[in-house]
Amino acid sequence: MVATLVLMPLAAAVVAALARWRIGSGAGAVLAWRHSLAEVGLVMGTLPWLWMILTPRDAPSEVHVMPLRDLAAQLAGAPSVAVAQVGGNLLVFAAFAALAPMRFRALARLPLLIGLAAAGSLAVETLQYALALGRVSSVDDMLLNAAGAGLAGLITRRWWRPRLPMPSAA
Repeated sequence: MVATLVLMPLAAAVVAALARWRIGSGAGAVLAWRHSLAEVGLVMGTLPWLWMILTPRDAPSEVHVMPLRDLAAQLAGAPSVAVAQVGGNLLVFAAFAALAPMRFRALARLPLLIGLAAAGSLAVETLQYALALGRVSSVDDMLLNAAGAGLAGLITRRWWRPRLPMPSAA
């Protein structure tokens, strides 16, 4: 499982490098390369997390609606579990928030990205419970998913606007 989560972004980088080599250079090629990289990164950086979250387990499904209770319990427990749980939840929609504005200019607003990540997280948590996957559907997971998207958006905000090469003087 962890190997898949590590290998998927690596595969995305290889595909992006091949796309860059195939496209060439120039303003149009740079924009096409950015779009290709963003598309590959969106898919490869988000789907493995969703696959992991929606994989059934042999346990009863639960719903935890009290905000911050699960988070407090995780942080009070073993550090390795806290890092895995909190870190994993922060990364679920991080690739989406980091790369979607590079591909779709209409999404280049931080509140919109956070709202979309929260809506996506609500859908995932609802699916976990409705499909009886043996997972815990938690409000804290939704909060961490949206917070991770917000942080990723803030970190990558300066990359959202394409910087095209200046035309050479003839």
